[in-house]
Amino acid sequence: MGTTVDTANDGADGSGAKFDVGGLPDVPESPCVGNGKGGGGNNEPDFSYLWAANSSQGTISKIDTQSVTEVGRFIVRPDSIGSPSRTSVNLEGDVAVANRSGGVTKIYALEERCQESNGQPGIQTSSDQNFLPWGEEECVAWYSPFAYASQRPVAWTQGEFNVNTCHFENAKLWTSGSNGTTDVLLLDGEDGAVVDMVTLAGFPQDFYGIYGGAVDGEGNFWGTKLGGVQLVRVDIDDLAYQTWAVPVGSYGMTVDSEGYVWACSGTYGRFDPETETWATGNGGGYSGCMAETGEDGLLWMAASNSVIGVDRHLLMPVQTWPVPGSYGVSIDYYGYVWTVAYSGGAHRVDKVTGEVTSYNGLVGAYTYSDMTGYALTYAGGGEPSG
Repeated sequence: MGTTVDTANDGADGSGAKFDVGGLPDVPESPCVGNGKGGGGNNEPDFSYLWAANSSQGTISKIDTQSVTEVGRFIVRPDSIGSPSRTSVNLEGDVAVANRSGGVTKIYALEERCQESNGQPGIQTSSDQNFLPWGEEECVAWYSPFAYASQRPVAWTQGEFNVNTCHFENAKLWTSGSNGTTDVLLLDGEDGAVVDMVTLAGFPQDFYGIYGGAVDGEGNFWGTKLGGVQLVRVDIDDLAYQTWAVPVGSYGMTVDSEGYVWACSGTYGRFDPETETWATGNGGGYSGCMAETGEDGLLWMAASNSVIGVDRHLLMPVQTWPVPGSYGVSIDYYGYVWTVAYSGGAHRVDKVTGEVTSYNGLVGAYTYSDMTGYALTYAGGGEPSG
């Protein structure tokens, strides 16, 4: 069992410092400080949620990272049997989830954004682990059906920051599906419509297609296959793509704040897009990974019943903390490391003390993507484009 940690005043480093959710670089401090997802005056985030897929239930859970409680659960396909897995959170805090059996859904993070759609007065939406029937829940922004046998990756782009509204706008969403060939699609973040699509000619084909995906600081898509094999980069402007062989048998992947692309497993690889070369290390985990921002930030990797911190420059494990279960890894805006166990619970780890606070109400959990939006916020340059 995990312990309850008082997080009212301190960040994970005990300093009292807080990460500013989706910080606003290159934007005047006024009038935007304190507005939108990233405002949070006094360096306080407006909100911080982790979104975990309940694959066997066909839902995703919204977990408050400070109280470690579930504050919403949502069906993500009309038939509830899509087997949702990867989740991606944009710089406004809204989430998109891909169903492994096809289909992508966007859900609003805040009730004030939800739209009247079911004919009942007020907004009907979940506020705990109980979910509403499809069509009654009004915080589902859109659902886009796709007839893919396998649809795994989903990753938001940053969009553009509007200094007048203090919000990020025109964000797009990457996804990929496989039906004998592998497609990479760019969706409109407002309605889920397909903006553009490319079929990857010559891409090694299996049932899964692209298994993990993330974006860099320019919003370009990076994807890897199950077991490594090949890395692909798709340009957001024209969907031109390039591929490279992967020297490690990776499972998860991420892009860090310096623009390096990581392929993660027991052996792990760091790809430098500038030199188009790999550096590799040993002693990692076996599935998900995510990197802290900053030169000294560690790459955190899931490793069964522990989470491992890897020095991103020395390519050596330097920290290990035990957790009740570890499959997916994410980081929240207070600096805590999160693991989501395979079919189990979500566990918040203080990276300094190793203390764990657990939420065990998930059902058939399976998530190891950017569950908080942290990776998108800092991908490729330390801050999102403003």
